[in-house]
Formats: sequence, C-alpha cells, structure tokens
Amino acid sequence: MTARSGLRLAALPLAACLVAGAAPQATPDTGTTVTLAISDLRNAKGVVRACMTRDPARFPKCRGDAHAYSAIVDAHGGTVTMRFADVAPGRYAVALLHDENANGKADRALGMMPKEGFGFSRDAKVQMGPPVFDDAAVQIDRAPRTLPIKMRYML
Repeated sequence: MTARSGLRLAALPLAACLVAGAAPQATPDTGTTVTLAISDLRNAKGVVRACMTRDPARFPKCRGDAHAYSAIVDAHGGTVTMRFADVAPGRYAVALLHDENANGKADRALGMMPKEGFGFSRDAKVQMGPPVFDDAAVQIDRAPRTLPIKMRYML
C-alpha cells in the first residue's frame, strides 16, 4: 500500500509487509519507496498521522508544503507500517502523531505537554519542543528504505 498527500490507508502489521517482499528498485524516472515501521503504540485508539518533508521551515507540521508526503492509518497497539511511494531522492524528516481521539490535532495538557504519542525519524529527541529538521533528517536515495520510528508518550 502507498500513501501520498493525505490518502487514508489501512494499517498493516510489520510482518505482513515483510512477507510481501521488498519494493522494487527505483528507475531514473521514478522515486523509491519509503516504509515507516512505527513501534511502541500504547493502544489501538484513533489514528496515526505521518508527515515527511524536505523543507526545514515546514517541519514538523508540513502545513502548506505541496511536496510533503502524508498519510493517516488506523492505530493498532504495538506496530503500524506506512509506505510512501515515488519518493524523490533528498533529505527528509518524518513527524508522527498518535491522534488517539482522531480530532486532527495534537492535544496538550496545560497548553504545553503532549497528551498523545509522537515520534520523529532518527528518534530525534524532544526537549522544550519538537526537534529541528537537521536532528530528524535522513538521506533518501534511489534504493527502497525502511525507517524505524518509536512512538513516545509523555503522559
């Protein structure tokens, strides 16, 4: 399954993706496949939202980025997999939200502390806010790539 710019996907367990085999190599006219292997979801409530961008100014929300890849899948306790197809080579950063109440936003306690799960490529750390693009950025080349990302919860 693939996703690009807001398409809704059915979540796949990681094992099912591995059984399906590797994605084909990219040709000069197409991009490659990037798979997000998202682990440590605490429950099956709501959805998982993903955003992958090359624009440091639009990370981590990707709003207004016509070239960002985004997807929404139903949450499953444990592991969820998402795929982006035809990804052009470049440096990208990924941001995730486990939107447990599926309201389309990151809920916060006292206006600051995230109440829902989040994750970033390279498991970039959160300090007094989300990480900067360079801390989460990964190089995507022509070969298919799998990015493992742990979901984290503060409350």
